[in-house]
Amino acid sequence: MELHLAEEIRKQVDEAFRKRGRVNIVIAGRSGVGKSTLINAVFHGRIADTGQGRPVTRETREYTKDGIPVSILDTRGMELGAFQETLTLLEDLVATRARDSDATRHLHCAWLCIGEDSRRVEEGDLEVARMLARHMPVVAVITKARNDQGFRAEVEKLLPIARNVMRVRALLETDDEGHTLHPRGLVELVELTMELVPEAQRNAFAAAQRVSIGQKRKRAHGIVASAAATAAVIGATPIPFADAALLVPTQVGMLAGISSVFGLPLTEAFLSTLVSSVATGLGATFSGQAIVSGLLKLVPGAGSLVGALIAASTATALTLLFGETYIAVLSTLMERRSGEVPDEADIIRAFREELTLRRATA
Repeated sequence: MELHLAEEIRKQVDEAFRKRGRVNIVIAGRSGVGKSTLINAVFHGRIADTGQGRPVTRETREYTKDGIPVSILDTRGMELGAFQETLTLLEDLVATRARDSDATRHLHCAWLCIGEDSRRVEEGDLEVARMLARHMPVVAVITKARNDQGFRAEVEKLLPIARNVMRVRALLETDDEGHTLHPRGLVELVELTMELVPEAQRNAFAAAQRVSIGQKRKRAHGIVASAAATAAVIGATPIPFADAALLVPTQVGMLAGISSVFGLPLTEAFLSTLVSSVATGLGATFSGQAIVSGLLKLVPGAGSLVGALIAASTATALTLLFGETYIAVLSTLMERRSGEVPDEADIIRAFREELTLRRATA
């Protein structure tokens, strides 16, 4: 049984990564507008601090980091004398990636960054926006937002092809009069981008970003609802005692999926310990119900039907309880850490404690 469970966990870890996929974001803009600061504020892993990135054209580099399901294509040289050549190379890159048979290499959304402190939209910005908009949704991002003075409205007028114009401030700052300026607009930027990237990339984007725990929860709730529906079907099977074994892949897969969209560095060892926490935290509570349900399925006629209905109810309740408890624990831990991924040991301990608490109050 241990070997079988280990194989199942390995399979579900691979499946969770496959379903999550990758999301690829183009970030365009002139030097000094704060692109690297924005990237590090939005995404886990301080991706923009990982050296110079991998060159994909003379003026475009692709930034990735192990365990973070996002690639950032940072365009440079937009203000140089060779602008037209740079723009042509960038468009060739975008078109080539769009034709790639591997969908994980397609480019899904672009952020065009314009510094509020410059109060200026260059013709080059407009050309880049028009080019990118032919291939993907474009969001105009006004960086270093401190004092609008009508600049956002001006950008909206100049860039009608942008899906929206967002004012953001990535860092805590102090203005000239000593007032504290808190980060702003990052959650709104993430929520808008979530709507613009394809459905197949939304779990990856939820996992990669760190500013909206609500988006992680939303995607995780969908995983739980799907698993609960599957568990109900499995629990309703008229085969005596079969439902428990069949539920294992569903519930392990659910826990793996939730872990993946919260951006955890999912490993087989971690998931094995997590599954053990479920068994020790709630196994005794529901074992009696499962046994009664299995025995009722052995009774011919109505007894079999009643047993199946009870098992379906129990299977659904168990799956919802495991999943929603895990989401609540991860949300709480990440909120305490300002969006950073918590330690595996802290997750296991909090999950076990919360399951024990819910068992006592059930």
